[in-house]
Amino acid sequence: MLYDWFKNIEFAYPFTLSLFVLIPIMILQYSKKQTRSQASVTVSTTESFNVVTFKNRLRHFPFILRLLSISCLIVALARPQQHYSEQHEEGEGIDIILCMDVSGSMGSRDILPSRMEAAKEVAIDFVRHRPIDRIGLVIFSGESFTQVPLTTDRNTLISQIQSLESRKYLTDGTVIGEGLATAADRLSKSNASSKVVILLTDGKEDAPATRLVDPLTALEIAKSKGVTVYSIGMSAIMPGEDQLVAESKPQKKGINDFLDEQLLRRIATETGGQYFRAINKESLQRIYDQIDQMTKSKIEVTSTKSAVEKFLPFVLAALGLLFIEILLRYTLLKKFP
Repeated sequence: MLYDWFKNIEFAYPFTLSLFVLIPIMILQYSKKQTRSQASVTVSTTESFNVVTFKNRLRHFPFILRLLSISCLIVALARPQQHYSEQHEEGEGIDIILCMDVSGSMGSRDILPSRMEAAKEVAIDFVRHRPIDRIGLVIFSGESFTQVPLTTDRNTLISQIQSLESRKYLTDGTVIGEGLATAADRLSKSNASSKVVILLTDGKEDAPATRLVDPLTALEIAKSKGVTVYSIGMSAIMPGEDQLVAESKPQKKGINDFLDEQLLRRIATETGGQYFRAINKESLQRIYDQIDQMTKSKIEVTSTKSAVEKFLPFVLAALGLLFIEILLRYTLLKKFP
């Protein structure tokens, strides 16, 4: 217990602790004094002098009290302090909607462990590294749905992302337009200085007859709301075709006909964002890292350090011990000439 207390203590004047060298010097002097003060006489036997009394037992006790008192004073002079450090983060956050495709094709395993699992893992890592932003989750397949509205509750958001499965929630299809429109609508009442949608899909618009908003209309909605869209096309490509960003060369016909890169690039460009291409989990991680750098929040970290003085108990202990020593010397252990 005492060790744990001292472990959290710092001394303002640690050099004062060098005064503890006086303690062994005082013990040595006391020992010599006791030897000199004892008279010697020659007798045939010492049996009659081997009488142990109360005063004999306690004759060194005042000196021990004095040593303890001086030790407490030395510690008090070193000014023991307990330090506390607090950090308070303030900043201008960004409102971000993760707009994720959960159609059946997201279960494909051309990106291991699967497109869906890779997208979930990287998105969760992204969320964990945005400490002050509000982040929401919109999912889409044959229809769109707000899974999590804008929130600062990271645990709830991460839990919802972890539970995503392709084909589990919505009718089959790919309504990129409705997903984007839903995400933009979630940001319409935001007062944040920056509103961002990260749109991830592995397909092209494949809408059922019930579709309400087409992609180009959704694009105009996003532009009118001041939303910046970073779009990600997610699928593996032929070996050697290492393409990551929007400026990459066009794909060979037949390899990525199912992925409407032209639409995704247009959505990103016209809203002031950027289009990316993810060919595996590692490239998807790099994409999110790039987006993280391009959408940095302004964070001010205020550090407050305070110290609580802990010398007073040692001063009181020294005075108490000194008082007991004096009391014993002039009462119970008083010496008579």
